[in-house]
Amino acid sequence: MDESAPLKILIADDSDSDRLILKTLLKRLGHMVVDAANGHEAVALFQSETPDIVLLDALMPSMDGMEAARHIKKLAGERLVPLIFITSLTEPEDLAGCLEAGGDGFLSKPYNRVMIKAKVNAFNRMRLMHQALSDQRDLMHERNRQLLKEQHIARGVFDNVAHTGCLNAPNIRFHASPLSVFSGDVLFASPRPAGGMLVFAGDFTGHGLPAAIGAMPVAESFYGMAGKGFNGADILREINQKLVRILPKDMFCCGAMVEVDFALNQLNIWNGGLPDMWLMRSPTERYSLPSRHLPLGILGPDQFKADMETVRSRPGDRLLLMTDGVLECSDSEGQLFGEQGVRRAIENAGLSRHPFDALMSEIQRFTGQHKFGDDLTLCCLEMVDEAGQAALPDAVELSTLAGPTQWRCDYELQGSTLGEFNPLPLLLHICMEVPGLRRRSGEVYTLLSELYNNALEHGVLQLPSEWKYTPEGFDRYYSERAKRLSRVDGHYIRFSFHHDLTALGGRLRVVCEDSGEGFDFQNHPVLQATEMAQSGPRYGGRGLALIKRLAKTVQFDKKGSRVDVVYEWFF
Repeated sequence: MDESAPLKILIADDSDSDRLILKTLLKRLGHMVVDAANGHEAVALFQSETPDIVLLDALMPSMDGMEAARHIKKLAGERLVPLIFITSLTEPEDLAGCLEAGGDGFLSKPYNRVMIKAKVNAFNRMRLMHQALSDQRDLMHERNRQLLKEQHIARGVFDNVAHTGCLNAPNIRFHASPLSVFSGDVLFASPRPAGGMLVFAGDFTGHGLPAAIGAMPVAESFYGMAGKGFNGADILREINQKLVRILPKDMFCCGAMVEVDFALNQLNIWNGGLPDMWLMRSPTERYSLPSRHLPLGILGPDQFKADMETVRSRPGDRLLLMTDGVLECSDSEGQLFGEQGVRRAIENAGLSRHPFDALMSEIQRFTGQHKFGDDLTLCCLEMVDEAGQAALPDAVELSTLAGPTQWRCDYELQGSTLGEFNPLPLLLHICMEVPGLRRRSGEVYTLLSELYNNALEHGVLQLPSEWKYTPEGFDRYYSERAKRLSRVDGHYIRFSFHHDLTALGGRLRVVCEDSGEGFDFQNHPVLQATEMAQSGPRYGGRGLALIKRLAKTVQFDKKGSRVDVVYEWFF
């Protein structure tokens, strides 16, 4: 803006001679002038001419200068139009009245050319400064609006990637309250192809967009790998490796992974830097599950440990997991909710209240109207029996690409690989290339999982199913499994696949063979369609029953170490 540019100035004075003198002086200074003889004319001219500066006589007939000043200031709105009173008044009360009416300064009579020029230039600089600040404010508002728009668009994309999965399942209660459009907290849940689910909670350092950037690759890895049948430990390794590679050195993600098996009533838990989880079996029986690992994104792949802690559970048990935002809630005096607040809420839940409701109510009571100081995420997962599970969404996304319909494939694992590598995600991926099988990922994964686990545990490792019939035997079973996996040299498990189309769909033939000694399949009660006597909960012996229920045919060779399964699907 040019300070030397001519101005449009409005003069209002009931004295024709005074008005003419002032008008002449201002024109000689290079300005444009419009003039009025009273307040009404001044207000009308202000509306039509939009002058830059107004010179107003305080005492005029019809409408005096003070009344006209109030109207002009109202019409100007946010635009600064300096209003200078022309007056011969000298009493402080009169001058104060001019300022209260909206005046910005005074010009005394008789006129002085030097003073007029100085006054006009001074108020013009003030006007230009105000205009510059207003323009900058408007530019900032526009940029902020554009930034918020872009953030909301990005949030929409983020939500499509980091979707709720199966968080809407009836056995899950959760609350998430971000401080901004983006949150440093993440909460994901996905059904597993063979049943059960995976739940991941994370808390990135910081808030808003910088903290949320790391959530995108975490969501992609979690949902992509969970849908393909990878276990929680494999997903944790992949997430950690990605975060180490992409995050700056001062950023990391505190996280917790929960692998839920409803059929076995089992929880596999990994906690890296989040507050203690709580497993509640009754109002008086509850256990804290503390963090035992460093956060994700700190240690390299050779140092990172993804070992998960196995916890036995029962239908009705509830697991609470939360981010630091729960502990860091504060009241009006700055006191933190902390672990004591969590423990107090859980202890006061009693028989009648859900622990999730009890904890949320205690947080709200503690904080009152005080705003949360951090992203806050809380999730409660309830163990249910298999019959009580709601139908979960398909874990495998459908591809638009056409896949093969007639094919054969052989795959063999040997030696130490049997104890180091889980082939099920890869085998499932091969089968999911068939378009018609993609909607049956859960059944196919269950079939492959049971075939592989039977071949490994009962064929190669020679572990008896009977050990898993009791909780004590269950622990013994998996302890012995870990020992025997270190002695598998010379053994193998071989898969052969053959898929053909049929008139109504397709037929997948799977042959699984292992190097073990086999078993007496001819007298096995499940294969002979007889009922197994059972007292109390049983944690084993279900594999062959599942295979027989899913497959059209199941055939063993004489030794029992080779099983031939035919699975049919329909359009």
